[in-house]
Amino acid sequence: MDVLVVGATRGSGLAVTRRLVAEGHRVTAFGRTASAAFAAPLPGPGSVRPVDGDVLDPEAVSKAVVGQDAVVVTLGISDNPLAVQWLRRASTALDVRSAGTAAVLAAMRDAGVRRLVVQTTYGLGDSWRHLSLTWKLTFRFVIGRQLADSARQEDLVRASGTDWTLVRPVSLTDQPADDGAHVSTDSDVRGMTVSRGQVARAVVDALADPRTAGATLSVSS
Repeated sequence: MDVLVVGATRGSGLAVTRRLVAEGHRVTAFGRTASAAFAAPLPGPGSVRPVDGDVLDPEAVSKAVVGQDAVVVTLGISDNPLAVQWLRRASTALDVRSAGTAAVLAAMRDAGVRRLVVQTTYGLGDSWRHLSLTWKLTFRFVIGRQLADSARQEDLVRASGTDWTLVRPVSLTDQPADDGAHVSTDSDVRGMTVSRGQVARAVVDALADPRTAGATLSVSS
């Protein structure tokens, strides 16, 4: 499968790219520093084509989408969350999730690409009521701005008319685990941490499963 990963150079996007290559897919890795991030080959029978570009550049996104079978979006802000929340300070646009996803959706419509998997976050929508008070306070006061942008992102995806799947992981870790995670469609989670490797496996599994189209998946360890 030819898959475009948007936000491929770090975090979950990098984990998804690694997983796709390990399973034999042909990946277009899109990000501002993609060429540097993928200067060395990844292990596996698949391949990576790095494309340097900004997701807020419609022309760059459109070129990357052409010829793809599916798109995975793993956008986010890597800066200190307190600086983002209270100082509105980040090296990435504060609305990168929603604005970037809007650019991807427009390019998909133009190119006739339908399959889409988007990583957002647990705590959105109906999953909010499953959070403890501590997590609700953390979300409100530490990542409130980012959570609001993720909510706008989800609204765009649901209204897109694509064959979309939303993946909502709980708090992400860099633990070296890529075994199967607990995946549910009813906001049920087993804990509040999950490794990026486990999320990558859930994303790639969802991508290949047409039964997940139109579903929102909660992912935990």
